Amino acid sequence: MRIIYILLFFSLLGGCNAHKQEDSSLQSTTDWMLVPFVKQDAVNPVLTPNASTTFNCPLQQELVYWEVKDVFNPAAVVKDGKVHLLYRAEDSVGIYSGTSRIGLATSEDGLHFERLPEPVFFPDNDFMQPIEWEGGCEDPRLIEVDNGTYYMTYTAYDGEVARLCVASSPDLMQWEKHGLAFADAYEGKYANTWSKSGAIVCQQEGSRMIATKINGKYWMYWGDTDLFLASSDNLTDWAPLEDENGELQPVLSVRENHFDSDLVEPGPPALLTQQGILLLYNARNSEGAAADTTLDQHTYAAGQVLFAANDPARIVQRSSSYFIKPEKDYEISGQVNKVCFVEGLVFFNNRWLLYYGTADSKIAVAVCDRSVF
Repeated sequence: MRIIYILLFFSLLGGCNAHKQEDSSLQSTTDWMLVPFVKQDAVNPVLTPNASTTFNCPLQQELVYWEVKDVFNPAAVVKDGKVHLLYRAEDSVGIYSGTSRIGLATSEDGLHFERLPEPVFFPDNDFMQPIEWEGGCEDPRLIEVDNGTYYMTYTAYDGEVARLCVASSPDLMQWEKHGLAFADAYEGKYANTWSKSGAIVCQQEGSRMIATKINGKYWMYWGDTDLFLASSDNLTDWAPLEDENGELQPVLSVRENHFDSDLVEPGPPALLTQQGILLLYNARNSEGAAADTTLDQHTYAAGQVLFAANDPARIVQRSSSYFIKPEKDYEISGQVNKVCFVEGLVFFNNRWLLYYGTADSKIAVAVCDRSVF
C-alpha cells in the first residue's frame, strides 16, 4: 500500500513545470497537498434519496416529497461536537429536473447521519423568489466567523440563469438571505451573469473553519468554466476580479490532455495553510483530442491547487492528476453519470473528512488521516 501512495504522490506532482507562475521550491514535495483520501466503502453512500419525507412547499402550496429523487453536493461544518451536512435535495415535481432545496443532517462520528424531516433552506415567498423558482437553491458551501455566525454561498436557479448568492445563520437552522453575491459590484455589471460555486478562503482553528482576510479583504474562488476570484469587506457583497480590460480575470483554467480539460470549479472552502491557499477543485474531462485518455469523456474528478498566501490570484503549485475519481457503481451511474463532486471538508476527530456528491444522486465520504499539513 505504501508503494501505491508514493506512486500517487509522484503522479500528482508530475507535469507541473509547464505552469510558469508556480514556485519551484515546492515541486519536489507533497507537503502542500491534502492526500491520500480513502473512500469509506463500509458506509458509503452516507446519504441517499428519501421517499418518505414531505414538505409543505410555500410556493406550490402542497406537500412535496422534497428529497425523493436525488441528494448530493453537501457543505459541511463541525458544530457542538458533531458534523453537520447541508445537502442539496431534489424533488420530482419541478420542471427543471426537480426543484432543489437544502436539508440538514448531523453525525456523531462523521460517517452515520440523521437528517431533519424538512429542508432548512428553500425557495419561499420572499424577495429571492424570482431567481430561486422553480429551479431552486443548489450546491451550498459553508464557512464560519469568529462570533459563531455561519455564511453560506449557494446557487439560485430560475431555470435560465444560475446566480451565486449568500445567506447567513447563527445556528444552521434559521437563515437570512442576503441576495446576489455580485448585486452591487461595478454598478450591477455581474448581477445577472451566470455564476456558481463560491469557495471562501478560511483558516483552520481546531475543528472550525474561520473566514480570514488577506490584505484586508475576504476572498472567494468561484465559477464553473474557468475559475475566477472575488473580494469582499463583509462576506455578503462581493466584487469579481477583473483584468485591465474590465473583463473577468481567470485564475485557473482548463488544460488539454488532463483530467481538467473541459471545466474547473471550486470544491470546499479554500484553506489558508503555511504553504499557501489550498483549494480542492472539481473538473470535467473533455472529449476528443483534448481529453485525458486515462478517463472517460465528461468524467468529473477532483484535483488540488495552491495559491500564494499573500496573493490569492497567483498559482504556486497545481496537481497534474486527480486525487479522486468515479469508481463505485453509485459514482458512475445516476442523474449525471461518472461524477465525484467534492464540496464539504471538515477536520474532525483528528482527521479530514471529505464529503462529495456521486453521480448527482447520492453523497459519500472519504477520509485523510493526515492531521497536519
